[in-house]
Amino acid sequence: MNTMYSYVVPKLWTDTISEHRQAVHDATLDAAAALVVELGLASVTMSRIAAEAGIGRATLYKYFPDVEAILLAWHERQVTRHLGQLAEVREATIGQDGQLEAVLEAYALIQHQHHETDLAALLHQGKHIARAQHQLRAFISDLLAQGVKTGDVRGDVPSAELASYCLHALTAASSLPTEAAARRLVAITLAGLRPSAA
Repeated sequence: MNTMYSYVVPKLWTDTISEHRQAVHDATLDAAAALVVELGLASVTMSRIAAEAGIGRATLYKYFPDVEAILLAWHERQVTRHLGQLAEVREATIGQDGQLEAVLEAYALIQHQHHETDLAALLHQGKHIARAQHQLRAFISDLLAQGVKTGDVRGDVPSAELASYCLHALTAASSLPTEAAARRLVAITLAGLRPSAA
């Protein structure tokens, strides 16, 4: 019996292959995003992305079928990072009221940094957006529900509705000229969340 191929692939090898694939994946996403900024969406091709990422075109096609799939994957990675960033802000802030303000400010600043473009319009159509919006709404809703318990947030409107109010209001930060203006928008939004004086 030939046992030449009966060995198990060492874990170090499989880890190395996995790391390599992740590195190629990340390099591809970074290259595509850089090219869109530099050349515009219409000028980005698979050949240009492969060259920018330092990989062959055939290799690129093993990972992604087209430019749109690459850009959607890049956007999904960005959304995941932003959700993680908001969770970190919450964990790093002491006190529920402070957490709510810090998270809403972080969200507004993220919106401010990402102005609406043709790329944004394309990328906000994917299934990952609906999933991310659901996670984000639940995250904000949880913060608001805690604020209701402590008396910092009004209790006459369901937390889920208040979360939608916050997210829709703060999306406007993408069209504001400065970070200071985005912070003022946060203050106005927070004012709408406070319990009304009896």
